[in-house]
Amino acid sequence: MELLEGRPADCSGRLEKEVRVYDFLDKLGVKYQRIDHDAAMTMEDCAEVDQALEATICKNLFLCNRQETVFYLLMIRDDKKFKTRDISGQIGSARLSFGKPEYMEQFLDITPGSVSVLGLMNDKEKRVQLLIDRDVLEGDYIGCHPCINTSSLRIGMNDFKEKIIPALEHEPILVTV
Repeated sequence: MELLEGRPADCSGRLEKEVRVYDFLDKLGVKYQRIDHDAAMTMEDCAEVDQALEATICKNLFLCNRQETVFYLLMIRDDKKFKTRDISGQIGSARLSFGKPEYMEQFLDITPGSVSVLGLMNDKEKRVQLLIDRDVLEGDYIGCHPCINTSSLRIGMNDFKEKIIPALEHEPILVTV
């Protein structure tokens, strides 16, 4: 697996939503590295990619309340276990469950297995609240998909906090998992 600098030289054959991520990062002046790989649907599939990225790797969970009226994107470290009760009280939601794929696609233009914080750039109506486990912000780099699970990105944590988060216009709520 090879860690490459920035966007692909040739984006033909890439999905539009992936190219939009590269355009977004380039417009912000964010330096990033990329690894192209086979589709990674689970955290287990990502193990080899994670080693090559040398970054804080996140589980990105798409959640909603019982009524399916409030939606969340939760970023937690890949080595943590998630229990809905750990988060529910911190955000004032009585019950959380996983959001349906059709909402994920409608709001973030992503599909299961490709969930990424960068999908929030597609949420123009601000339907999804960003939740970040505090431990995610501790490393030097963060790893995420460019809204497709056949590539992974390594982004400097300072750029993530200082450029990407503000540009996404989704003020995060910090939680403890």
